Amino acid sequence: MMDNAAYLLAGALFLTLFTAIYFLLQLGVARMQLTSRLGYRQERRLSRRFERFLMKREALYRHLSELMESLQLAGGPAPVVLTTALLLLGGLLAGAYLFQSVKGTVLLGGVMGAFPYTLLRMMLVHRQMKTRIDFLPAVELFYQCCLVSGGRQIRTALQRTVEEKRLLGPMQSVFEQLYRNLSVRGDDEASLRIFSASLGHVWADYFVNIVRAGLAEGHPVESNLKDLISDMRKARRANQQERNKLLEIRLANFSPLLFLGLFVGINVKFNRHNAYLYYVVDPKGRDLLLNAFVLIFISFLMGLWLSRKKM
Repeated sequence: MMDNAAYLLAGALFLTLFTAIYFLLQLGVARMQLTSRLGYRQERRLSRRFERFLMKREALYRHLSELMESLQLAGGPAPVVLTTALLLLGGLLAGAYLFQSVKGTVLLGGVMGAFPYTLLRMMLVHRQMKTRIDFLPAVELFYQCCLVSGGRQIRTALQRTVEEKRLLGPMQSVFEQLYRNLSVRGDDEASLRIFSASLGHVWADYFVNIVRAGLAEGHPVESNLKDLISDMRKARRANQQERNKLLEIRLANFSPLLFLGLFVGINVKFNRHNAYLYYVVDPKGRDLLLNAFVLIFISFLMGLWLSRKKM
């Protein structure tokens, strides 16, 4: 039984490493294809067929595409969906072998299958928290560029904002992405939606509404931007309090994992043999660990949801 458990853990580790390496390789290949002038796609390749299959699911494909673009990750939705499918299959097989019950199979498969998307959402929340503090100086710079360009030329103001290289931190790449999408993409609504998702707070939504109105109707936006900047300055102290709440939420997300590691570590230290028998050999012990990991995963999801609400 000990040998079987060791083989199972080795197989699960190999599967996880394989999917992670495959995902990174897919991202690297996609980036090389985008940057290479001689790169092209063969319409009959299996990957291209799979991508066309995903395009038929318009809502899913658009959501994952915008999520990847908000994170500025190359590769598209196909590697994410494929990695999710592989982890879901591996989780179902591991759950069936370890727990030999419908509950264990479904829970382990669901947690492993949802891990790639959850990881992307966590990366997005982390990026949003980094860019939030630098958004006010970016809007002030954009406002100055609007005054110089006359207030009606939104794209010209964005170009001046990007070219001056005075944006702080990740805001430079976010505004560069917005200007590039508005200039090349041809879908202003999708470009603004990606920009809003990259920042993820209500001030970004207000800014997007102002830019949307300026692009669609062509009227000056200086007064609206001035009011937005004034409101953001007044709310700076409240924003500091909200950031403290977000930090508390993130710390609370990791506390169940720390307590689980503490309790299991204490049991292993005092009696390693009995701990192995209970946590690995005994089906009830494995079921206990599964319930703990599922609850921890749910706490991470709740933390992500609360972080979005607080933003």
